[in-house]
Amino acid sequence: MTASGIDVMVVGSIGIDTIETPFARQESILGGSASFACAGASLFAPVGMVGVVGGDFPEAYEDVYRRFNIDLSGLEREPQGQTFRWSGVYKNNMDERETLSTELNVFADFSPKIPDVYRQAPFVFLANIGPQLQAHVLDQVGPSDFVVMDTMDLWINIQNEELLKVIERVDLLTLNESEARHLSGAHFLPLAAKKLLSLGPRYVLIKKGEHGSMLFSREGVFVLPAYPLDDVQDPTGAGDAFAGGFIGALASMGSVTEDHLRTAMLYGSVVASFAVEAFGLDRLKTLTRDEIETRAEQYQRMVQIPVLV
Repeated sequence: MTASGIDVMVVGSIGIDTIETPFARQESILGGSASFACAGASLFAPVGMVGVVGGDFPEAYEDVYRRFNIDLSGLEREPQGQTFRWSGVYKNNMDERETLSTELNVFADFSPKIPDVYRQAPFVFLANIGPQLQAHVLDQVGPSDFVVMDTMDLWINIQNEELLKVIERVDLLTLNESEARHLSGAHFLPLAAKKLLSLGPRYVLIKKGEHGSMLFSREGVFVLPAYPLDDVQDPTGAGDAFAGGFIGALASMGSVTEDHLRTAMLYGSVVASFAVEAFGLDRLKTLTRDEIETRAEQYQRMVQIPVLV
């Protein structure tokens, strides 16, 4: 643990979401990439949040963050503004969703200010925000043991040059399979990852939703299937919960090795599998370390392959 007590810094969006799935509808629930990533990371290591909210942000939602023991020194409050809001509807297969509305509000002018107590955090997660903001964060922090960044098609389309400059500065780039194909220009994921590695990061982690994830490095590839679930209530935030669990578990191990990265991927997948069992952060609020370890052990048994020849 660092002298400041913060091992993981997460920078991302904080939102109030309205979500409809084939099973239910929930209005004005706590969301945003920083919310899910911080919650996931906090299950393993001390975490600090950098984000912005408006005057409409409920005190009860700050209490949720405190319940996770998330440090809020980096949470900016704009009393005269409104919090970022998003609403969407999931199709029957739960893989596709339609965005009904996006209101950036105070997030539109967000310029992250990194508190001094976060500047030496050894692990940093730059959640899905604009690459110029991600670069602004990196300009404010000291050398970190490991920096993970996420991105999306929007930034690939409209801020490609800025995005490529940030990718050069991070240790691990994470994105989903369609984004990997889009950014690399290659259809097959191993070739896409090879091209993305040539941009500068040491690792590329490609998320494949219900089909798991793939970790690529110059030394090789690791493939991890998703934990099989009987029921999914709300997939929103699953990728950020995965990233938070991943970087939190990695921070708890204290160093970055291939084995530690693979173990962190397993824990990230476990956290994400719990996150989708309820709307928003509801399942993560009640999640215990014993539940995590039990599912992790089950998961390990599922992916073991005995060599019989």
